[in-house]
Amino acid sequence: MENSSNLQLREPIIKPSAQALEQALGASYNAYQALQEASHRLLIQPEWQWYTPYKAWFQRGQYHYETARGTKKEKTLYWLYVFQGYFNIAVWFKEKNRTEILKADIKEPTRELIMSAKTMGKLPTFPVEFTVTTTEPLDDIYTLIECKKLLEK
Repeated sequence: MENSSNLQLREPIIKPSAQALEQALGASYNAYQALQEASHRLLIQPEWQWYTPYKAWFQRGQYHYETARGTKKEKTLYWLYVFQGYFNIAVWFKEKNRTEILKADIKEPTRELIMSAKTMGKLPTFPVEFTVTTTEPLDDIYTLIECKKLLEK
């Protein structure tokens, strides 16, 4: 994540509202709205959580599903965090899935993001992180979200 001191939505007792998001995002709010509208189609439940390490609100996209045996599960598909004038969205993948997601129908800049993403922490996972100011990267984000749903059940 880039400089976390620039994160917005830093009041722990005030959950992000449409008004606060519109004020923070400015012209990028249209891209945020498009992502939220696509959530229903993508079977994602966006939820805001206070993230203590960064002292800011992050939105995580939750996917609820049922296994073949009928067990109810949930998976976080993305993390979204707000900066002044734009937002970042990160979709995390396991290293073993990197080759598979590179086969997805995505644009070359996204393919380069995937190839250059470094694994983080003790687990072999890496984020594909987008800086979003317009709706242009959303199609690739939706594609990666669908890949994550299929690859990591």
